[in-house]
Order: sequence, then structure tokens, then C-alpha cells
Amino acid sequence: MPELPEVETVVRGLGPLLLGRRLLRVEARRPDLRWPLPADLGVRLSGARVQALARRGKFGLLSTDRGDTLIFHLGMSGRIRVSPGSPHPHDHVLFAVEGGTVLAFHDPRRFGAMDIARTDALGRHRWLAPLGPEPLDPALAPDHLARAAAGRVLAIKSLLMDQRVLAGIGNIYAAEALFRARIAPARAAGRVAARRLIALQAALADVLAESIAAGGSSLRDHARVSGELGTYQLGFRVYGRQGKPCPACGRALRLSVIGGRSSVHCTACQR
Repeated sequence: MPELPEVETVVRGLGPLLLGRRLLRVEARRPDLRWPLPADLGVRLSGARVQALARRGKFGLLSTDRGDTLIFHLGMSGRIRVSPGSPHPHDHVLFAVEGGTVLAFHDPRRFGAMDIARTDALGRHRWLAPLGPEPLDPALAPDHLARAAAGRVLAIKSLLMDQRVLAGIGNIYAAEALFRARIAPARAAGRVAARRLIALQAALADVLAESIAAGGSSLRDHARVSGELGTYQLGFRVYGRQGKPCPACGRALRLSVIGGRSSVHCTACQR
């Protein structure tokens, strides 16, 4: 599932195509994705001008001059592509944009989602209200993670992936940040020293920023709006590399299951 860097890459790619432009026509070509689409999706967006594009956690946000914001989630296989020809069967929502561009929300597995909320009430939307702070927010306290971990017996990797603690983190970037900080993913969060958790939070921010610069990680379906693939996966240190040598010490990386999710780490380097 796309995580923070992949969604950020998509939102940034949409900027030059949408900002300040009118959505001439928005057409839902089916009534649902993961959940039912808003019945008035086309009516509320057609004719509106795009005023802002942003990201919150793993959600993209498109705000219009009508006081509405489209919230979208890419799910497992969703992406937004420029669609110059006839729509593909998996192009489920079409956006005809002022200037001649046509964008398609393409989602073969239909685990994506869309909803519309009033912009001034966005923070109360059921998808956004539970989210914790953004890990790349300059105002985030350096010890936020350390304070969230205090007294917790939950595995530190599971805590990192809890969207109520930090928004947008999934399996890929939790694994990579833990390796960089040399922390074992199964260690109880409350038993990791505060100084190490402060270093982990900094490592996580570095990993996310590097991935955004690389266009995200393209493992299966993620692609930029331009169609180019992200390249961060070419530099994974641990994620998906079980059985291969640790890039730091050479020991075979171990696969385990933490909180129902696969996890790869080095038993020598990560403690």
C-alpha cells in the first residue's frame, strides 16, 4: 500500500496539472471503490476551481473554490494517471481539466477510496480525525515518539505504524528507519531508551525525505502522475531482503512477523 512518500509524490505531481485550473467535468464511472463514492461527487466537483493540493498521512487532499475538499486514498493498486486516449476499464473516476488535460483514478483492485468534505470541517472527517502528527512537520517535537512509547509493551515497529502516533508510516519506512537507528523491530517500545527513540524519529524523517526525492518506492503499482516509477526501492537496506546479507555486517537478514505483518531486520546490527 502506498505510504507517505508515494502519496506526497502523487500530490506534488498533480500540482502543475491542477492548481488554479477548473475541473470542467468529473465523472464517476462506477458507484464505489472500497466504499461507495459520494452520490454527488460529479456535481460538487464539476465546474469547481482547484485552489490547493495537500497530503495528510496516506490521504491526498484536493480543495476547491466551492469550499469542498476531495479526499482520496490510493489503496493497494490505485494511481492517478494522465489519460490522453480512451478510458481503461480500471479508470474509475475521470477528471476533465481546463486546458485539455484528462486525469484518471486508476485502481484495478478497487481498494482505493474517495470522499468529499467541507474544507472548514476537514479535521473532523472520519478518515482524518484519528491521525497523529505528520512525521515531517518542522514543528514536531524531537521527543514525540519517545513520549508516545513511554510505558508501552507494544513492539516499536507496531507503534511506528500506528497512524494515531505518526501519520503516513507503513511497513516499508518503519523497517528502513529501524535499521538505520539500529533498533530491533520487535523490542517493546517502552524498553527503548529515549535517546534512541529521538534518533529513530530523526532517522525516520531522513528516510521519508530521501524517498520523496526519489519519487517513492515502486514495488507493484505505484507510479508518479507522469508515469515514471519511483526508485527508492533500489536502495532498500532491509525491506523485502530476507535471507540476503545485511549491508552493514553481512549476516543474513531475518524475516519475522510482528503484529501480523512481515518484518525483516538484522539480528546483529539491530538490538
